[in-house]
This record gives sequence, C-alpha cells and structure tokens, in this order.
Amino acid sequence: MRLNKVLKKFPKTFWSANIMELFERWAWYGMFMVFALYLTGSRDTGALGFSQVQKGLIMGIGTAILYFLPVFTGAIADKIGYKKVLLIAFAILSTGYFMMGCFKTYTSMFIVFLYVAFGAALFKPVIAATISKTTTEETSSIGFGIYYMMVNIGAFIAPLIASKLRVHNWHYVFIMSSVVIAINFIIVLFFYKEPTREKNIDKLGRTILTILRNIGNTLKDVKFVIFLILIIGFWTMYNQLFYTLPVFIDQWIDTSMIYNAIASFSPNLAAAIGTKDGIIAPEIMTDIDAGYIIIFQILISSLVMKWKPLNAMITGIFICSIGMGLTFATQNGFYLFISIFMFAVGEMSSSPKITEYIGKIAPKDKTALYMGCSFIPMAGGNFFAGLISGNLYGSISDKVSLLKTEVASRGLDIPQISANFTQNDYFNRAAKLIGVDNQTLTNMLWEKYHPSKIWYVITAIGIITVVGLFLYDRFLLKEKVQKVKS
Repeated sequence: MRLNKVLKKFPKTFWSANIMELFERWAWYGMFMVFALYLTGSRDTGALGFSQVQKGLIMGIGTAILYFLPVFTGAIADKIGYKKVLLIAFAILSTGYFMMGCFKTYTSMFIVFLYVAFGAALFKPVIAATISKTTTEETSSIGFGIYYMMVNIGAFIAPLIASKLRVHNWHYVFIMSSVVIAINFIIVLFFYKEPTREKNIDKLGRTILTILRNIGNTLKDVKFVIFLILIIGFWTMYNQLFYTLPVFIDQWIDTSMIYNAIASFSPNLAAAIGTKDGIIAPEIMTDIDAGYIIIFQILISSLVMKWKPLNAMITGIFICSIGMGLTFATQNGFYLFISIFMFAVGEMSSSPKITEYIGKIAPKDKTALYMGCSFIPMAGGNFFAGLISGNLYGSISDKVSLLKTEVASRGLDIPQISANFTQNDYFNRAAKLIGVDNQTLTNMLWEKYHPSKIWYVITAIGIITVVGLFLYDRFLLKEKVQKVKS
C-alpha cells in the first residue's frame, strides 16, 4: 500500500496526539538533557552546585517513579477520561517546569521534580493508548513509526535551544519547557477527540487493587521476570547518556578542537552551535544520538527486521555497551562522534526489539498486562543509573572530588566550597597555588586519577546483560521448546 494512502487513513486525533507528543518530548528533553549540568554546575554560573550523589538521587528516584507510575495512571485515565487526564498532566507539567527554575535547595528541587515526574506519568500512557486506538492492524506499523519519529524530533530540537538559553540564564530553560508544554492545552481543547474506550465502572481503589493482583500473577511467570531483570541492566547502561555523560564531557573532554575545526570552514556554524568560550556544550554533543536515530532508524530497523528479537537485542546491547563505554575513555572530543554513533546503532537495534519481544511472548489474553510490565525494567534502570552517576561517579570520576583529594595531598589551604566560594573559585584557587592554568590542572588530574576508568563499569553492566540474555536464550528458552516438543 502506498504511503500517502496509509497517511490518509489516520484520524485527526492521531495527528493531534503525535503533535502533543512532540511538544511534551521537547519540554522534557529541553530540561532533562541539561538537568545533570544544572544540578551539579558551579553556583556562579546560575547552577545549583549539588554533589554528584545528590544529583543521582534526584534524577534516579524521580525518573524511576515516572516510569513505574504509568502502570496505575493508565487506570486513572480509563476511569475519568483521556482528555481530563491530559489537561491535569499539562497543568502539572507547565507549573512544575516553571518551579524547577525557581527552587534552589536540594529538598525543594527533589519535591518539584517528583511533581513533574507525576505529570509526565499521567501523560505517557494516555498518548500511547491514543496511538493504539487510532491505528489498525493495517496502519499500526507506520503509525507507531510516526510516533517514535515525533519523540526523536522533540528530543533533537530541545537541547539545541536549551543550550543557547542557559548561557543567558538557567531559568530560561525551565520557562521554555513550561511554555512549550502549555501549547498542548490548545491542542487538547480544540483538536483532540476522546477515542472510544471501555468505561470502567469500578471504583478507582478497586481498579488499582485489581492491577496489583494482575501484576502479581504476571510476575509468577519466572522466565518473564528473569527477562525483565536482565533488561534492567540495559536501561542502567543506556541512561548514562543523560545522567553521567553530560557531566563527564563538561568536566573532562576538550570540545574546543571540534569548535575550531568547524570554525575553520564555517565560522557562522561554529558560532551557532558553540558557545562564546569557543567550545561545544555537552548537551549538543549528547544530542548527536537523537540526530543519528532520526537519520538511520529506518535503515537499522530494516536490517534487523527479520532477526529474532533476542538475537537483535544481544547484538544491539553489545554494540551499545561498547559505544557508551568508549564515550568515557578519552579526552578527545572527536571520538564522541564515533562512540555515540556506535551507541546509537546498538540502541536502534535493541530498544524496539524489547517491546516486540514482550508482545510476542505474552499470552494472547494478557498482552496489555505484559506490555505494562515493560515499564518495570525502565524504572529499575533509571534508579540504578542514578546510583552509578551519583555514588560511583562521585567517588572515582568527579573532577571536584578528585581535586579535593589532590589539594589535601599537597596540603594546600583553600576554603571549602560554599554559597560564597563556588566550584569555579575552588578550581581557580587550586590552579593558582599549584602554578598551572586550568586546562593543565585538568590534564594533571586525568593522568593521576584516571577518571575514565568508569567506562569499565558501564561497559561491564552492558556485557553482563548480553551474557545473561545469551544464557537465557540458550538454556531457559531451549528448555521451554524441548518441553513443548515432548
């Protein structure tokens, strides 16, 4: 069937849902791709100056809750209606994003991020359900392809704008997210039509208890539980793209060479994507991943289309693990283009296949329930990603922590970091007392303390996941096939 004929079969609600998805992802990634930098950056830049541990707890716990709650918020939407839930979600998100730019203490930021996470958790299942209900067996493949394209377009555009806004004032980033998500009020009020759904006549409390009972029954499937546990490893490794890599690039990687290379043939382009300091911001470098997906997703999907889902997952996660690990292996910014490309190829090969695999192994009468459980490893992966980007990164790779160790070993007298003596003040004072410039001091710390060794841990998590999936395929699934034959 020709593409234009398929496109004409989609109702207006399908297109309005996709546009809302684009703006929601724009608002989310505009904030989230720079969130780690905002939480841990030096206070004299307008950032909050939190520790890596505090950053890991806020991002890890908040985002884990975001991905776990849709199991229940979907029931709320079925009970009171999709349109009402969308309006509630946008009200929470718009006010939440704005407040994130106003609150400065650890406790207040933690609370407001949880508030935003709840709003996003209300939105997520409604849009997915709308796409499902406005597509048919004939149009679903292209329909969900358009949906994922909107996700990545929003994810690609947002950091480009946020990167420019934060240079002027960090608060502008959160205002952008608040305004962008508020556009969805117009779409849902004037263009979104409530899709046909089965009305739930049970009380909400009883519905939630039923969901918990059904999840409990689903998790009695031991093989499915083992698969979910293994996939936590993938999401833990994958989420380092948001939790750890932006901070690592900011602290250790020299992107000025990339800026200078671009400026040598196009000064205007260098000025457009770079900063006034002559570097490429971390969020621009990590945004390359979304760019690769937009360009290559159809090609990669066509290459792995006929592969068994588990084979595609094993291969993709292996490539993804090597790519993500290598992003932490060197100070040379040019290598990021290669390592992030490897990561993106692995992501495109494996991530869609996880959903496909769960859909295939689910009993026909429990497909929706099994698909709902697919959020569990995403929640777990975000939680553990937060711990790695917090405790582990803070102890072996954080430049501030390593500099404090170096200052103590030299017996230098430097005030502790505080509201009146920022991270940048501390670093500048240390460089002056040691008698080197800032870049030389960074290189000294790199050579002495080897912060790149975190790449062993991140890659190991992915490799362990790959080995686990191989053994799962080789023994557990083989055993199941043999039982069926006998």
